[in-house]
Amino acid sequence: MPPSSPRATHNLDDDDYPAYTMGRAAEMIGATPAFLRALGENRLITPLRSEGGHRRYSRYQLRIAARARELVDQGTKVEDACRIVILEDQLEEAQRINEELRSRGTTPQSNASA
Repeated sequence: MPPSSPRATHNLDDDDYPAYTMGRAAEMIGATPAFLRALGENRLITPLRSEGGHRRYSRYQLRIAARARELVDQGTKVEDACRIVILEDQLEEAQRINEELRSRGTTPQSNASA
């Protein structure tokens, strides 16, 4: 049966589309709903809310949550795991921006002044 709208298939390809309920998201990463709530309390991920107020998670958020779970499984406290994942994400973004600038022949400006 064809999708009811072109947007329906677009959402399937969107990493940021909040497609997963809390229970399904927890199941997918092998965690509990309480673990996902803890990630939210530590500001690692902020799920969107359905019209009924239920938390909904995207694939991107689940990848972030799964990384935090790996760290916690290795003995890292949840709070520390969240900070580590945030820093890893920021580093990856900075490296992506630097690579993009290099490919355009632009170099990042230094803000350091002596």
